[in-house]
Amino acid sequence: MDLSLLAWGAQGWGDEMVRGALVTIAVAALAYLLGIVIGSGLAACKLSGAAPLRWFASVYTTLIRGIPELLVIYLVFFGGGVALRSIASGLFGYDGYIDLPVFVTGVICLGVSAGAYSAEVIRGAVQTVPVGQIEAAMAIGMTRRQRFWRVLVPQVARYALPGLGNVWQFVLKDTSLISVIGLVEIMRQAAIGTGATKEPFTFYVTAAVLYLGLTALSDRGFARAEGWANRGVGRAS
Repeated sequence: MDLSLLAWGAQGWGDEMVRGALVTIAVAALAYLLGIVIGSGLAACKLSGAAPLRWFASVYTTLIRGIPELLVIYLVFFGGGVALRSIASGLFGYDGYIDLPVFVTGVICLGVSAGAYSAEVIRGAVQTVPVGQIEAAMAIGMTRRQRFWRVLVPQVARYALPGLGNVWQFVLKDTSLISVIGLVEIMRQAAIGTGATKEPFTFYVTAAVLYLGLTALSDRGFARAEGWANRGVGRAS
């Protein structure tokens, strides 16, 4: 293992690997937020009284969780361009080549998958909130909006955080899959460095260290968030 290859600047690949890590973090963070939004909507559909909404949410989560994330990436990458070109041709008569930027594609791909898993976490958290708390809030005259923000959201966040932490780790590690569409994140940068130097062990060990560092920091961050969300619960019990 040649650590001199990881020097900073023009003589090494250290700065390139760090830039790849920053891209990984950016894609994972945006995809995670997109997944939370999608998951919240799907959870609301699953808990609604409308059968078509429940059917749609069930089909979505079953479909996305039933196929590999790599296949989702290929479907969005190739299908997104086809959809954009069809829309441009139908609405504006434009027949040129249109494609989604790889960064946006990566965020959408991972966000679509994260949404399917987040939906089940959020749905379970909502169902865990004691009905008595909602009834008590209604009894003291809280509006629907107040019940949502003051009672439901804090409780759901507390119950959902462990599961959403697992979803974040899944999204973070699955950023490695989007290297197949050309986005230069940790794995893609490691492959580029390997091709240029013929030192695969050095670059892939570095990639492993970066991923381990990010997941360790994430574990610590979610542990602190869970502690903050559960403050006072132990004393109340």
